[in-house]
Amino acid sequence: MTDPLLAHATDYGRMYARSTTEAFSVPSITTVIGQQAHSLDGWFGYMGANSLANDPELPRLLGSPAGLRQAVNKAAKAAEVYRDDAAQRGDRVHGYCEQVALRALGRPHQVEESRALLASHGEEAFAVRFDEWWELYRVEPLAPEITVWNTSVGYAGTLDLVARINGRVCLIDYKTKGTNRDGTVKALDDKVVMQLVAGMKAEESLVDPVAGEWEPWKYGEDPVLLAVAIGETEVRPQRANPDVLKHHWWKFCALKRVWDMSANVAAAGAALLPVAPPAYPAAPAVAGSTKLA
Repeated sequence: MTDPLLAHATDYGRMYARSTTEAFSVPSITTVIGQQAHSLDGWFGYMGANSLANDPELPRLLGSPAGLRQAVNKAAKAAEVYRDDAAQRGDRVHGYCEQVALRALGRPHQVEESRALLASHGEEAFAVRFDEWWELYRVEPLAPEITVWNTSVGYAGTLDLVARINGRVCLIDYKTKGTNRDGTVKALDDKVVMQLVAGMKAEESLVDPVAGEWEPWKYGEDPVLLAVAIGETEVRPQRANPDVLKHHWWKFCALKRVWDMSANVAAAGAALLPVAPPAYPAAPAVAGSTKLA
């Protein structure tokens, strides 16, 4: 997947600049959505316990306190390892999807190389299923990996694909998903609707990142908002319900205000300051007392 040239990792999350020579100034769409509180405590606990239970070295280590501590430390990092592996897999799948769109547009592409990369990780089934979906839906790409900007609310982001399907303009977000025991892809999170509606509400799209050239957003008028779950057994597209879009937009705007306030609080300085003990006057000397020599 092409990393957006204007995106930067910061202490406030991922942020965007208007050009390669300007400082970042607005948060990314996903950074704003990330302000929504969600707990993964149960998942982290399960991943750690599952890793420890399935460690083939566990029986041998049970009699070794040092070895057992090593196994526990390894299990404690299981969730992070799984998350990082899933993110890298998602990047590889997204990269392949982007290359397919570039090829269809007659632009330079690396379809073979990106497919070979998936195959080297045992993930070629994602490409096979994606190709089937692409042909079945007769996807006509218009703009892959397009960066958009909204000045009124203050955010930016990069959409996976703008395409035409069955005569309708679609804003598409890909989600690489695992597979359930019944062979279906795992369910999409409703937060993807916020992501899509924020893309729809963009005001500009990027033309030239070096020159900082932007143009009015031309795909925001009644597009189909499509979340596409890509798995090894199937690809399942789902359309955002038009009747609920305004509510998800309002929620996104509220989360942007949360991000603004959090950034202001962080920039204001330390929230807690040290307190020195009060300075009391010296106690008067007691009559008859003597000083030690």
